[in-house]
Amino acid sequence: MARIKVVKAQVEGGKASLAPPLGPALSDTGLNVSEVIDKINRMTGEFKGYTLTVKIIVDLDAKNYNIELELPTITSLLLSAAKASEPSGDPMHKKIGNIGIEDVTKIAILKKQELNTKSLKAAIKMVLSSARTVGLTVENRDPKDVIRDVDRGVYDEIIRRYEEKWNLG
Repeated sequence: MARIKVVKAQVEGGKASLAPPLGPALSDTGLNVSEVIDKINRMTGEFKGYTLTVKIIVDLDAKNYNIELELPTITSLLLSAAKASEPSGDPMHKKIGNIGIEDVTKIAILKKQELNTKSLKAAIKMVLSSARTVGLTVENRDPKDVIRDVDRGVYDEIIRRYEEKWNLG
């Protein structure tokens, strides 16, 4: 039976380092710690500015490892984009901030692997719905109105600009 060690740490996207907690926790696994840190930074680079949970599962006998990322939630990404600390307790009457459609689009792209949709437009509408539930406005309007504009093609030019990133993700 293989001996397994799981190292779990919070890291800022693209900024994992040999410093505690990650470096010392990995050093006693027998792995090339610099190589593991470099791989984590490549995997998390697109999440610069966000804190992620990284789980490194190490087979101590074979010296193999697998890295799993726990991405920030849509809510935490929205709050971060709006520079707000917490969701509104009354999102229909108390707004906590405003973000742009580009912020929404970037969040949709970051969360692509977790969203159950094939198109960027559908993913944007999902993020807009979340923005509404936390008490944000988008483009200084109710996200429900912005969803209607997405359906009418008002933001098609912006969406087209990001579709290549969506298709690569």
